[in-house]
Amino acid sequence: MPDSDAARSARRADPFAPLTSEMLAVGDGHDIHVESVGRADGIPAVYLHGGPGSGCQPDHRRLFDPERFCAVLFDQRGAGRSRPKGGREHNTLPHLMADMETIREKFGFERWMVVGGSWGATLALAYAQAHPARVSAIALRATFLGTRAEVETAFTTTLSQFHPALAQDFLSVLPAGERKRPAEAYWRRILDPDPAVHAPVARAWHDTERILSEHGPARTRLDLASLNSTRPLPSTPFMEAHYFVHDCFMAPDQLLRNAGRLAGIPGIIIQGRYDLLCPPGTSQALAEAWPGSEIRIVEQAGHSLYDPGVRDAVMKMVADLASATAR
Repeated sequence: MPDSDAARSARRADPFAPLTSEMLAVGDGHDIHVESVGRADGIPAVYLHGGPGSGCQPDHRRLFDPERFCAVLFDQRGAGRSRPKGGREHNTLPHLMADMETIREKFGFERWMVVGGSWGATLALAYAQAHPARVSAIALRATFLGTRAEVETAFTTTLSQFHPALAQDFLSVLPAGERKRPAEAYWRRILDPDPAVHAPVARAWHDTERILSEHGPARTRLDLASLNSTRPLPSTPFMEAHYFVHDCFMAPDQLLRNAGRLAGIPGIIIQGRYDLLCPPGTSQALAEAWPGSEIRIVEQAGHSLYDPGVRDAVMKMVADLASATAR
């Protein structure tokens, strides 16, 4: 989209205002929202949001120094402002990676820094392993390798150990006969077309995940009485269930097995010490398989970008990798 006088005026008032913003047709009936921030001749970078299905937020622009970067942020298929909202058809990991290549080529970047957290880290790693020559550096927060075991552990063993009362709430939403494999039962019910089936479990999954993601959550129990309310449904549980039931459209342990392909690409991982969704052991396993990568632990932090110290650590990581690649 051309740089209008209004856009230039907005950036003078706010240096993090979008440089460009558009809906980009990527095929299969999908249009994705793409925006860039910074300076047109800046260091190329792309930001990958989490979820899957959450979408980018205005604050994500502020992770990139507008005087140094030309950073691209986009809402993945079915997420955020992209259309169709919540669309899961033709929505797989290979589709998202292909969309990244479409965006990179559109902006004319030969290589770019890939930045992502949680599910964004999954997508970042898969893309970099498929296109290592297109990646100048990798900046990750909260390593998620996209395996079913990681999700099941977080919502069973970890949940019961750290939030036993919440674990009882979580299980109570399911019929007694479906509680032996609760994660799979939740995904199956979330993807059921009947609102009477999917609505309460989507809310329960979303609220449980929110509690697990924060080092100091405001509440630690589900409001069971509100699960059948008429309030709007969260969107992320549906996209997450779609991806998780398909093993994130990857082969078993794909990202660890292919980590050697990242050799030579500078990389830093920001890791919350008390991340219950993506624990430090996962980042350590990746670092051991990825020559030259570095882990930076944020003490007193969990999974959230907005736990104390995490956001600042991510900004420093991005800036440090920019300086390293410039050298």
